[in-house]
Amino acid sequence: MKIKAMIWQEDDVWCGSVPALPGCHTWASSYEELLEMLADAVLSLARSNE
Repeated sequence: MKIKAMIWQEDDVWCGSVPALPGCHTWASSYEELLEMLADAVLSLARSNE
């Protein structure tokens, strides 16, 4: 499954949001960690909507 995410950096923090999933936002100290956190957030939201 492919989901588009918006990713940006503010100061030393990486931020991410998935517009297709309301409330799916997260942040991390590194880009790699942010990708992991976004994947976890998407899966968690998908499971809660089943």
